Amino acid sequence: MLEPVFDELRARMLRAAGGMAATTDAPGNLVLKTVWLEPGKTEGAWFGAVQLKKNYVSVHLMPIYADAGLRAGVPPELEKRMQGKSCFNFKTTEPELFDRLEGLIAACAEAWDTPGSG
Repeated sequence: MLEPVFDELRARMLRAAGGMAATTDAPGNLVLKTVWLEPGKTEGAWFGAVQLKKNYVSVHLMPIYADAGLRAGVPPELEKRMQGKSCFNFKTTEPELFDRLEGLIAACAEAWDTPGSG
């Protein structure tokens, strides 16, 4: 059952990225955007998501895609879980690894907490 993994990652995303706006918060799907508007757009920049898939739970963090400095700060243990440039996949609850992920989410949120930071 992946629901406990999703629930834990959802809670950590909301805690670490408290300054972001939840634009979707439904069973199996959390999407966060910045509270500031993207230039020329009518909504916030896409910050991240936690999504329950068929065989894993994905955590997306757009700041590490957009900012090479944040990408360089991805701990090696988390890098092993990366799929693509901004997505991490999990099948089980791993408290120590989730602690590192929560720290990365907080660093991303701090970097993107003001207009134009993304």
